[in-house]
Amino acid sequence: MLPRAAVYAVLLMMVVLQHRYGYGGFEISMLPFYASKFGAGWLERGGLFVLANIRGGGEFGPSWHQQALKANRHKAYEDFEAVATDVVKRGLCSPQTLGCMGGSNGGLLTGNMLVRSPEKFGAIVCQVPLLDMKRFSHLLAGASWMGEYGDPDKPEEWEFIKGFSPYHNVVPASKTPYPKILFTTSTRDDRVHPAHARKMVKRLHENGHGDTTFYYENIEGGHGGAANNTQSAFMSTLAYNFLWQHLSSSAAGEKQ
Repeated sequence: MLPRAAVYAVLLMMVVLQHRYGYGGFEISMLPFYASKFGAGWLERGGLFVLANIRGGGEFGPSWHQQALKANRHKAYEDFEAVATDVVKRGLCSPQTLGCMGGSNGGLLTGNMLVRSPEKFGAIVCQVPLLDMKRFSHLLAGASWMGEYGDPDKPEEWEFIKGFSPYHNVVPASKTPYPKILFTTSTRDDRVHPAHARKMVKRLHENGHGDTTFYYENIEGGHGGAANNTQSAFMSTLAYNFLWQHLSSSAAGEKQ
């Protein structure tokens, strides 16, 4: 039986859990909507789509948001993992052909999927993300989000924050291999500092994940990662092509 956290909208063979559709933060509700870019970049190719209403959002009222605040942040990630597990259980895909994409708080979500559940995904796109949760409150607008995540400068709160800080939970590739991941950010992001993505990529390389880690930084644009429609189209195409290339090659291998 489906958990209440999962609302599915499936169209054809591969599955992507996209940041707008699995966000899990700040009481933002992810409701059904017309997504032209997503349709052209993913669905028309034959990809499938899943809408995941995880805790931290506002889909089921204020308590849905409050259940994933601070020390309970892990519940948002557990919900997302539960949706991923159920998609595979239903036979819609395999872990090797399941991808996820998210930006900002959704980037924190997908960063946690990388370090918490790498076996559940074949490829990940992590956009303008928060990743170093020890320093987030000292970078740009980060201090305004302590009500959501907690204050890392308080030792008792850092104890739970470090559990969902992807930067601090990377393990060596010799211990746990990670799926291919693309980080994208903007030099001029005025909300989430690009240092989050830069440092994470360096940490992954230091731990032997260089062959599976990809990075693109746009020198223009703010938190949206693009300064105009042309750049926005490029960034979307980059993300969808990355996922399609790696997930479809896995699908082809499974058919052989």
